[in-house]
Amino acid sequence: MADPSLISTPFTAASTADDVLRDIDLTGVRAVVTGASSGIGTETARALTAAGAEVTLAVRNTAAGHTTAEAIARSTGKPRPQVARLDLADRTTVARFVAAWHGPLHLLINNAGVVTGGLERTREGWELQFVTNHLGHFALATGLHDALARGARDRDGARIVSVSSTAHMRAGVDFDDLHFEHRDYDPQIAYARSKTANSLFAVEATRLWAADGIVANAVNPGGVATGLQRNFTPRQRRSLDAAEAAGVFTYKTVEQGAATSLVAAVFPAFAHSGGHYLDDAREAYTVPNDADLARHPHGVKEWALDPALAERLWAVSTDLLRA
Repeated sequence: MADPSLISTPFTAASTADDVLRDIDLTGVRAVVTGASSGIGTETARALTAAGAEVTLAVRNTAAGHTTAEAIARSTGKPRPQVARLDLADRTTVARFVAAWHGPLHLLINNAGVVTGGLERTREGWELQFVTNHLGHFALATGLHDALARGARDRDGARIVSVSSTAHMRAGVDFDDLHFEHRDYDPQIAYARSKTANSLFAVEATRLWAADGIVANAVNPGGVATGLQRNFTPRQRRSLDAAEAAGVFTYKTVEQGAATSLVAAVFPAFAHSGGHYLDDAREAYTVPNDADLARHPHGVKEWALDPALAERLWAVSTDLLRA
């Protein structure tokens, strides 16, 4: 039986991006979608554009971004999305993106992500998955805070969508070894940590910024075959196959995968309510940190919504970016 305290919606795991945005007019809404040159990001940007939003594709590969923007314009008959370079593992490009942004921002969808097959580090020596999936988005969101606050004043609220994953259930954030300097590297654990961080970001961003009219929510898009899996090792692929066989997830289409992001972006119940974790287009139930993933594939672990951990991660992330 569903928990009545959780936010529900009329949408399901089978709903698509267009289902969520049907009859919704986003004219005047300015949106940024990171990682929008492929996969779920492209579908999210396409659906938003079709609904009338002014969308900016924040992408590492601008050539691919321009190709995507042209395809979106052709398929929707709407104005072509803007394209801007953003490499979340490079603080310089994040700062340039922020500096180049002018005017209000109403919707920030932190969609981009990376999975590595082995240990990779940024030029600072930081672990790449944590930096790309969490820290770069943290820098982007904090840098765009004033634009979001202005957008909130324009339209009675601004929203951030933080794309997490069921993988968060494998590991919480290890504050004693964020960059795998003291333990053997496991790319699955690294990815899990970064996805937990995505959820914790939503918790603390809402606590700090709700008074400015800004709320953030985390979403699990579900199992979608995208370019994210291109760097999987054989062990990672076997783990994914085993999870599918155990019923942890069923593969969705890209259109279905984008739906939960758009629920967080437009559904009225999330307009002024943040710090939630959504799965299959509705708020997920919380399970203990020792819960078995196979038994609770649509839940969220306590460590991903813990206010104290969220506050600590925000402080640590701020300190790293000041270094």
